[in-house]
Amino acid sequence: MSVTADHSYADLPALMAELTGDEKHALASASTVDVLWVLYDRILRVDPSSIDDPDRDRFLLSKGHGPVAYYAVLAAKGFLDPELLANWGEVDSPLGYHPDRALLPAAEIGSGSLGHGLPIGVGVALGLRAQGRTRPRTVVLIGDGELDEGSNAEAIAAAARLRLDRLTVVVVDNSSSSLGWPGGIARRFAVEGWAVTTVNGRDHEELAVALGRTAPDRPSVVVAVTEPKELSA
Repeated sequence: MSVTADHSYADLPALMAELTGDEKHALASASTVDVLWVLYDRILRVDPSSIDDPDRDRFLLSKGHGPVAYYAVLAAKGFLDPELLANWGEVDSPLGYHPDRALLPAAEIGSGSLGHGLPIGVGVALGLRAQGRTRPRTVVLIGDGELDEGSNAEAIAAAARLRLDRLTVVVVDNSSSSLGWPGGIARRFAVEGWAVTTVNGRDHEELAVALGRTAPDRPSVVVAVTEPKELSA
């Protein structure tokens, strides 16, 4: 379903406030809102009319638990009807507490199981390369807590060795990781050969510049440092 996109960033708090019932994930979701907005407003080459275009950019929300901000941005950009927000999580709603690709065509993957999005993103980028599609980018949004999962270590190493230059990972760092990494998140990717940028995850200009760049012959990561903030209408 696509609808007219006539909302701005200022409308997001009100749209997010429509999605109640999963307050335990409210802060985790709020930490992603600025990254999501910049991606869909300025970076990603995809819109409601092109969700099946094979040359569209792919966005994979690995941090799919508590997708309040994601649904709000999709509604603001015309990918789904804002009237669906208030009834999310109900039996007949396409909007679950985790995004479901089969129910929400705008979602590239079903997600929410931590640690899965980046490995899937590596596979998507490889698949596009195998098809000879050099234009689409694959962008994966993960949380810093997901880096505790071992599958990401393999994906980080493989993406660098395979020189997946059309793959970009955004790590929203709100200090929720249990284990951390010597020297920080950026170093974890840098030692494997990724192009690394660290930005203020609330600064739209910094995000737009960092997310607009790709590096030749290697994948890119943007570490978006945020502090959790409360949802407000």
